[in-house]
Amino acid sequence: MDIVGGYGSDEAEKEVATEVAAENAPAQQDEPAVVAEVAAGGAGVYAGVRPISTMVVRAAPDVQVLGDGKGSAVAMVSNTSKIVQYNPTFEQLWAPEAGPLNPYYANGVTPGMRNTLGGSMERTNLADFHFEEQYQTFNTFGFAMDPSAASDAKASTDVVGDSEMWHTMNGRSVFQATKRDAKKRKMTDAAAEKVLKGQGIELTEEEVDALGKDMEAAAEVDKAKDEEKKASKKKAEGLSECSTAFHGKEKTDYQGRTWVDAPSENKEGDGASYIPKQCVHTWTGHTKGVHSIKWFPKTGHLLLSASMDGKVKIWDVYNSRKCMRTYMGHTKPVRDICFSEDGRQIVSCGYDKAVRYWDTETGQEIQSWKAKGVPFCCKIHPGDDNILVGCSNKNLLQWDPRIKEEESLVQEYIQHLGSVNTCTFIDNNRRIVTTSDDKKLFVWEYGIGTAPMKHVAEPWMHSMPAVTAAPSDNGNPKYLLCQSLDNQILVYATGDRFKLNKKKLFTGHVSAGYACQVGISPDMKYVISGDGDGRLWLWDWKSSKVYRKLKAHDGVCIGAIWHPMEPSKIATCGWDGLIKFWD
Repeated sequence: MDIVGGYGSDEAEKEVATEVAAENAPAQQDEPAVVAEVAAGGAGVYAGVRPISTMVVRAAPDVQVLGDGKGSAVAMVSNTSKIVQYNPTFEQLWAPEAGPLNPYYANGVTPGMRNTLGGSMERTNLADFHFEEQYQTFNTFGFAMDPSAASDAKASTDVVGDSEMWHTMNGRSVFQATKRDAKKRKMTDAAAEKVLKGQGIELTEEEVDALGKDMEAAAEVDKAKDEEKKASKKKAEGLSECSTAFHGKEKTDYQGRTWVDAPSENKEGDGASYIPKQCVHTWTGHTKGVHSIKWFPKTGHLLLSASMDGKVKIWDVYNSRKCMRTYMGHTKPVRDICFSEDGRQIVSCGYDKAVRYWDTETGQEIQSWKAKGVPFCCKIHPGDDNILVGCSNKNLLQWDPRIKEEESLVQEYIQHLGSVNTCTFIDNNRRIVTTSDDKKLFVWEYGIGTAPMKHVAEPWMHSMPAVTAAPSDNGNPKYLLCQSLDNQILVYATGDRFKLNKKKLFTGHVSAGYACQVGISPDMKYVISGDGDGRLWLWDWKSSKVYRKLKAHDGVCIGAIWHPMEPSKIATCGWDGLIKFWD
C-alpha cells in the first residue's frame, strides 16, 4: 500500500481510491478489512478493503543497462547508436567498451574487427589428430592442453580444465595407453590397471626405438602403395614407366660439386663471333635421327638432345665429351625438349602424347602428363616453372608441376585453327608468341587463354614451325627469327609494336617441309640454319646476305645453335643420328 500512500489529497484521487477498494472487497465477511484513507494530512480506514501482501522477485543480476539519462544509475551510450535522446556526460561518452578485451591491441579494443558478438576469437592451427586427442581427453578426464601454448609444454598453467586431474594423469592423454600395450609389456596388475585407466607409463629406450622402426616401415609401405597407384594410373592413361642411366665416372667431384654444375674454369669469350671452319667433335649414341638440341642455360657446358629413338641424352661439352645421362620413358620419337631457367629440370614431349618433367641431375621423373593431342613444342616459364605445350589439337596447354596431376592443368590457350608449332616468351616473360599450321601468329597475355591480344595473319604468310628469340632466349628478346616454309627466315620486332621487319629477310636455303631450327650468334652478327639437304647456312645479320655454306649432315640438318659463351662454336644435329660440334 506504499504506492497508494504516495498519492496526493485531491478529491478526484479519493474517488478513485474508493472505487478501487469497492471492487477488491472480499467475499467472506468474517475477515477484518482495512481501508487506507488517502489524505493530505493523515490516513483513515474504510470498510471493505482487505490487506494486500507484496513480494519482490529479482530474477536478473544488477547490471548496468542503457538508460535514458534520467535515473540515478550512470547511463551507457551504445557505440552503434547514431542518436542520443539525452545529454550524456564526458565520462559516459568516453567510457571503455564492455566485453572481452583483445590482447593484440594496446587499449584492448578491436576497432571494427570483432568476429563474435562478445568480442574477438583467436585463430590457431591444430592437426586433426591432436585436436581429436585433446577433445577426447577433455571429455574423459576434464582437462586438455591449451592450444595457445607449446605442444610439448609440461607446466600445469598450460592446461585448460581440471589441473588436479592433470597432475594425477601426469599429463597423459587417452590415446597414450591401451589394453594392447599393457599386455605387450607384461606389466604387473597395478601397472596394467594404471594403463587401462588411461594414466600410462614412461616408454623405455628400446620401446622408443621399436616404435621408430615401426613408423619408418609404415611410411615405406605407404610410399610403395602411392607409387603403385601412380604406376597403375599411368598405365591406364597409356604412359609407360620411366628409367634413367648414368654413364659418367662420378656424380660428384672431390669438392662435392655435382656433374651438372658448371666447371670453375668456364669463362666467357671476348664477345666477338667468328665463323667456324671445321667439325672438331661428333657425338654418337642415338640409334635414329636427332630432332632437337639445347645448350645448358648461360654456361653451355652440357648439351641436351632429343632423338627419334625415344631417348633424351645429355652430353659433356668441355671435358670427356661423352654422354653423361640417358632419360628413357617415351615409347615414340621425342619431338621437343627444354631446360628450366637454372637447368636443374628438363621437359620433353613426344609423339606418344606424353609430356615428362625430369630432374636433370638424378634422372628421376618429377611428373608426367598425357596431352590431348600430339605435342609439337614445350617450354618452361622462368617465373613460376609452369610448362606450356603446343599440341596438334589446336590448343596450347599450361601445366603447373607444383599441383597434383589431377588438377595441374591450369590454362588452355584456345584460338588457333591448326596445330600449335612453337611457343616463345617475350616482354619479360609476360607475353607468349605462338605459331600454328593455320599460318597465323598470335600474341597472348600470359595466363589468359581466352583471346590473344594480337593477331598476325597475311595472305602471303606460310606456316612457321621454328622460332628463335634474339639476341638470347632470356624472356625479353628484341627480335623473333621465324623459319617459314616458303624457304625464308622472317624477322619480327618485339618492341613497343610487334611487327614484321621487312628489311631483314634471309633466303637461299631449302627448308620447305622441315622445322629447321634457327640460330644466331650472341653478338647478333651471324644467323645460321640447316636445310633439307644437310647443309649449314650462315648469313650476315646486317646485310642479310649468305656468308658461307657447309656440308654438315647426310640428310636433313634439322638443328643448329650457337654456343652462348664460346662465340666461335656451333652445334648441329641431323636425321643421320649425329650431333656435330663446330669450331
